[in-house]
Amino acid sequence: MPPTLDPPAVRAWCRLSLQALGRAREEIDAINVYPVADGDTGTNLFLTVESAAQSVDAVFEGHAASGGTPDLTSCLRSMAHGALIGARGNSGTILAQLLRGMTEVLTEDAADLRPALRRAAESAYQAVAHPVEGTMLTVATAAAEAAAAVTGDVHEVSRTAYEAARTALVATPRQLAVLGDAGVVDAGGRGLVAVLGALADAVSGQAPMGPLDDAPRLPPPRSATPVVPYGCAPGGDGADPHVVPGGPGFEVIYLLEAPDSAVPGLRTRLDRLGDSLVVVGGDGLWNVHVHVDDVGAAIEAGIEAGRPYRIKVTHFGDQARALERGRRGAAGERGERALRAVVAVVRGEGLAALCAEAGAVVVAVRPGEPPASGDIAEAIRRAYAREVVLLPNDVELRDAVGAAAEQARAEGVRVALIPTRSAVQGIAALAVHEPTRRFDEDVVAMTSAAGATRYAELAVAEAQSWTMAGVCQAGDVLGLIDGDVAVIGGNLVETGIIVLDRMLAAGGEMVTLVIGANAPGDLADRLEAHVRDSHLAVDTVVYVGGQEMCPLLIGVE
Repeated sequence: MPPTLDPPAVRAWCRLSLQALGRAREEIDAINVYPVADGDTGTNLFLTVESAAQSVDAVFEGHAASGGTPDLTSCLRSMAHGALIGARGNSGTILAQLLRGMTEVLTEDAADLRPALRRAAESAYQAVAHPVEGTMLTVATAAAEAAAAVTGDVHEVSRTAYEAARTALVATPRQLAVLGDAGVVDAGGRGLVAVLGALADAVSGQAPMGPLDDAPRLPPPRSATPVVPYGCAPGGDGADPHVVPGGPGFEVIYLLEAPDSAVPGLRTRLDRLGDSLVVVGGDGLWNVHVHVDDVGAAIEAGIEAGRPYRIKVTHFGDQARALERGRRGAAGERGERALRAVVAVVRGEGLAALCAEAGAVVVAVRPGEPPASGDIAEAIRRAYAREVVLLPNDVELRDAVGAAAEQARAEGVRVALIPTRSAVQGIAALAVHEPTRRFDEDVVAMTSAAGATRYAELAVAEAQSWTMAGVCQAGDVLGLIDGDVAVIGGNLVETGIIVLDRMLAAGGEMVTLVIGANAPGDLADRLEAHVRDSHLAVDTVVYVGGQEMCPLLIGVE
C-alpha cells in the first residue's frame, strides 16, 4: 500500500513517538537548560504524548466495542485533545499546540502534510508570549520550511521534515547562548525530532528507525558548573540549591475552560506577572503555563477568565533540591537502597492513607485524571528500593503500570507486577506482604492473596444502556461482580445485599467493605449487619476509602 496518514497511522504515530521519547527521556532531561534547567523536559514530553496516545487508543476501543473503526478526523482530534489536557511543562505545552495546529489542517486534507506542518509552527509561535530562536520553535519552523519545498507523498514530506529538524537541532547552540555555554542542543527540539521521526515511520508502514542513535550529537558540556533552575543557585559546599532573586520561583500550569474572547486579556495579565508564558488550545478549552512569583495572582487571572482546574504548582527551589538529590543518588551518595518496596495505585484519600500505613508508596488517582506511566515510574524511583512490587488495583491502569515497570527495569530495578483488578485485591496482597522473604516467595504469596479475593463494586448508571444483567436506566444502582454487571437494583443497600449473597454463596471467610465519599452514612452498618445475621462465621472489616466515583467496593476472601 502507498504511504498514507490514516487512523491506524495516527495510532502508530502516537505509539512510536512514545517509544522514541521513552528511549530518549533521560538524555533529554539531562540536556534541559532552557528556559529553566529543571531536568524534566524529556519526562514532560513523554507524559504529554502518553496522554495523546491514551486518547487515541480510547477512540479505537470505543469503536471496537460496537464493531466499527474510527475515522481520521476523530483520531486526529482525540490526539490533539489528549495532548492538550495532558501537556506538562513548557515543552509539552508547545508540543500540544503543534499537534493541534497540524490537526486543524489534516482534518481537511490528510494527503498533504506541508500546510499542516506550516500551520503547526505558526500556531506554536503565536502561543508563546515571547518566542526565542534556538528552541523547539526554530526546529518546527525548519521542518515546515523544508517540507514546503519538496514534492512527493506524505512519507517523503515527513522524512524531509525530520531530516531538516535534525539539522536545525544541531544549530540551536549557535542561536541561543545558554545552550552554547552548556554545550548542548535544545532539549525541546530534541524531543520534537523524535516525534517527527516517529511520524515518518508511521506513514511509511515500515520498521521504526530506531532510537535515533544516528542523530547528530555535541560533545559533553564544557562547563563543570552544576546546572540548576533559573532563579536558583547552588548552595556552597555541596548544599542543596536555593532560590535567589532574579527569576520567578514557581511554575503554574492549569487547564482553563474559557471563551476564546477572554484569552487575550489573560495573556496580557499573565505576561505582566512572569515569564515563559504559553497559552494553547481553543474552542473553549486552554492549557495555561507560566513562571511567576505570585502564584495566587496567576490563578486569580484564570478565575477571572473562566474556570481553571487541574492546577499544578511547582516550586523551582524544591525541584532543584530534588534534582540535586537525584544526582547524588546517581553518584552513590544517596545512601543504601531499601531491599524491597510496594508501590500501590489507589483512588480515594482513605485508601491512600490505608496503603501508606501498610508501608506502600502510594500513587493517588484523582477523579477523571488517571496517572501516566511517568508518574508511576517516579513513585518507583521515590521508593528507592532494589526490588519493587507494583499493585495497579484497576484494570484500566494495567498498561500505564506495565510501562512504568519497563522503565524501572531499564534503570536496574527488579520489578514484579501483581495483576490486582480492584483496591480490595491490593489490600489483600498488602496484608500478606513480608519484605524479609525472598522476592519470588513474597510475590507468589501476594499474588495468591489477591487472586483468592473476589471483588465487586456498586455504581450508579449515568444513562440507559445494555448490560450483562439486562437494560438499566439512568439512576439505577449497578452491582458489578468481577468486572461484569450482575445486578440492577433500586438503591445501594438492596443491591449491596444481593451482591454479597451471590458472592458468599460460593463460600468466604472475610468480607471487606470500602466506603466511597458519596455513600450514605448507614450503608456500611446495614451491610455489616446483614452479613452477621445471614452468613455465620464470616467476618467483616470496613474501611472509609473516600473514592469519588464508586460508592462501595466489596472484597470476599
